[in-house]
Amino acid sequence: MSSLTAAAATDLFRHPPHRLLDVGAGEAAYRRVGAGPDVLFVHGWPVSGATFRTLLPALSRHVTCHLVDLPGAGDSRFGPDTTLGIDQHIATVRRVLDLLDLDEVAVVGHDSGGLIARHALAGDPRLRAMALIDTEQPQGLGWRFRSFIAVRHLPGVGTGLGWVVGQPRIRRNRFVLGDAFADATRLDGEFDELFLQPLHTDPARRAAAVKVLRSFDVDHVRGLEALHRRIDVPVQLVWGERDVFFPVARAEEMVDTFPDARLEVIAGAGLFSHEERPDQVAAAILPVLTRH
Repeated sequence: MSSLTAAAATDLFRHPPHRLLDVGAGEAAYRRVGAGPDVLFVHGWPVSGATFRTLLPALSRHVTCHLVDLPGAGDSRFGPDTTLGIDQHIATVRRVLDLLDLDEVAVVGHDSGGLIARHALAGDPRLRAMALIDTEQPQGLGWRFRSFIAVRHLPGVGTGLGWVVGQPRIRRNRFVLGDAFADATRLDGEFDELFLQPLHTDPARRAAAVKVLRSFDVDHVRGLEALHRRIDVPVQLVWGERDVFFPVARAEEMVDTFPDARLEVIAGAGLFSHEERPDQVAAAILPVLTRH
């Protein structure tokens, strides 16, 4: 097949999704691109499936990429009374596999998408491999992540979130969003267009993001070590060397909590290592995604 360009991969998310999947609590937006073994991508907060656009040019030549926007994010459909949260997202991932009739699949999860994917599919016979990019670790929450979620129950957090993401100079502050990237200017451009501006301008999207943020329960993290022992498929961990939310030293310790895992550290990258260094991340995860 012809190669997918970076521009075409981004445009995929500027157009309506290929399908809307009724997952019981809202509808997940679904896109498919590529050919080969099936791979499901699970995004984190507060982004959407579009965060994986950077990987598609390299991966779509080798695997079929199934991309979803979880309810509340991206082009998904939801209402003010739709149940949104981490537990619901876990159920959604399982439901998506059922609806797509995928009986053998690899999964790529980033950030809280990696947490969701592990809880959804540990021990699932359909899972054949997993790639986890900068995600929660069984040792618990580091200080930066704790400081980030500490405000989630404060009154007016949605209004504050909507305002701050729309202020380029303020959001680049290292104690706001700036340290999510090694290069804080990456918060501008496509990242701003696809993820920040919708939070800034759309009250419904902003309210949904706050619902999910408030649903975060540290018990989901405490149970990871036991969960890892049930993931007996090959696991590729990929970490930004400069990730302050989920420190790479803890990722190194996390390798041995899986029956079969390895770690690739991406130099000069932060939490969104796949956005900053897509070629290196794609090269690191492709072997496990194509492995039978």
